[in-house]
Amino acid sequence: MSASVSGWTSSYQTVTKMVSAVATHLLLLLITVNLIPTTPIVEERPFQIADGGAGAVQGKSRKRVFPVPHTQEPNPISEAYGYCNTPNRTEQAWEGHSPADYKLLSVQVMIRHGDRYPLYSIPKTKRPAIDCTLSTSRQPSHPLLNPFIGHMGQGGRGHWESPLNNVPRLPNHSACEIGELTQTGVVQHLRNGQLLREAYKRHAFLPSDWSPRQVWVETTGKSRTLQSGLAFLYGLLPDFDWKKLTVRHQWSTLFCSSACDCPARNRYLEEEQRRQYRLRVADTELDRSYAEMARTLGLPTRQLRAANPIDSLLCHLCHSLPFPCVPAGENGSGGCLTMAQFAVIRQHQLEDEVDRRKVGLYHKYAVLAMYPYLNRTATKMERVAKSSEAGRQQRQGAEEVFTLSSAHDVTMAPLLSALGLENARFPRFAARVVFELWKSPPVMQGQAKKRGGKGDKSKEKGGEVFIRVLYNGEDVTFHTTFCRSHNRHATQPLCPLKNFLSFVRRDMFSVVNATSYQEACYRRPG
Repeated sequence: MSASVSGWTSSYQTVTKMVSAVATHLLLLLITVNLIPTTPIVEERPFQIADGGAGAVQGKSRKRVFPVPHTQEPNPISEAYGYCNTPNRTEQAWEGHSPADYKLLSVQVMIRHGDRYPLYSIPKTKRPAIDCTLSTSRQPSHPLLNPFIGHMGQGGRGHWESPLNNVPRLPNHSACEIGELTQTGVVQHLRNGQLLREAYKRHAFLPSDWSPRQVWVETTGKSRTLQSGLAFLYGLLPDFDWKKLTVRHQWSTLFCSSACDCPARNRYLEEEQRRQYRLRVADTELDRSYAEMARTLGLPTRQLRAANPIDSLLCHLCHSLPFPCVPAGENGSGGCLTMAQFAVIRQHQLEDEVDRRKVGLYHKYAVLAMYPYLNRTATKMERVAKSSEAGRQQRQGAEEVFTLSSAHDVTMAPLLSALGLENARFPRFAARVVFELWKSPPVMQGQAKKRGGKGDKSKEKGGEVFIRVLYNGEDVTFHTTFCRSHNRHATQPLCPLKNFLSFVRRDMFSVVNATSYQEACYRRPG
């Protein structure tokens, strides 16, 4: 997909210069390739969806996140509607499900921001007419929308890492600005948070009097991620205490904190972008469609590609607006852009997904891009697990039991790939990945009678700890690299946490022939 050139962070100069060098060298490629987002520091690229079915249903309302096998080509238009994620249907959340008597210890969630206004505009056409203020009289709405608006007005009581204190907590323009979260996006995440509130209600892993340390919220500096995170949090914890909340800033869309420097990751990124370019220039039908669109608008084809029309057309589709039209003029034939042209671009994106998985460069990039986030996730889980051990003195409210990371498609797409979920559908608006930590009930271990005849002794053995991974409410744990081969019919039907820890600390680097992040990032090629 095309790279947005906004969002560069002036701090952390070493990393920024490194990525900038790659971007400058490939600028021509980036502005003509509308494929899967890859660049880590640059703000997110517009839309791409993995190949697969158009929302195949399992049960009454359970949507598959992996495409069902096809006997014919997937429908690119149906896939696009699935990506919109319009909040008008009943949805089942499978978070919070476990064998009887298992205890939920912690939950870590990554979300993609909700529906947004386009990052690009199509030259010579009118911008989509969308109101980005919030109103309960406009659809879609939600019962929590009005109290959410009121609660955001008290946000000055919270703690905000700079520069988040200067970012608006609500979308507030009657004519949406570029990239602004829409009311649809807010409602999507109010629903997400409420779904998880219902799913976890009986587990009470987060006490009603939670301490500031137990809840960790982080976001990039874009208003759409901050506002999406707040909407999700309000759905999960209505009327939460602002004084307990600190919202932390992640300067990189990879959420890599202080571990962003990785030369090998940038090399894989450059190779992946070249692969995308080669596939695009070989697609003659795509070139014809761009040429037709350019003639309609009276534009050079190159200028139209640079405007990344799929981003704006997707907004029209998601909001049920007609595609842009222009009158006939000196340079153009006039008329409207068509659904058929949109479908050609979408079909190319689906074909690119197949090629991306086959070649494997993106997966190598993803492993190095998401190691810092996965390592933090694993460390938090390990810390919570140790604090729950039998006989260990616990400090009330000492560990982070809920983490929310509000991110972009350029964050979630590599996360899915790094976990081995290569066939998962591309992150739709308001997508979510959830990591749950569970503990099995303790068991009594009997000891044989001693010769002295002092009777039978038994002792309690603490329960084991397990991980579940869910994507958009679907349990995908046994599709992940670290648990794909686990025997689900064993005594314990969940995936042991130790599998995940070994994967993050060592095994995930095997794909780049290394045993550590340091070795993978800095080993000289050749």
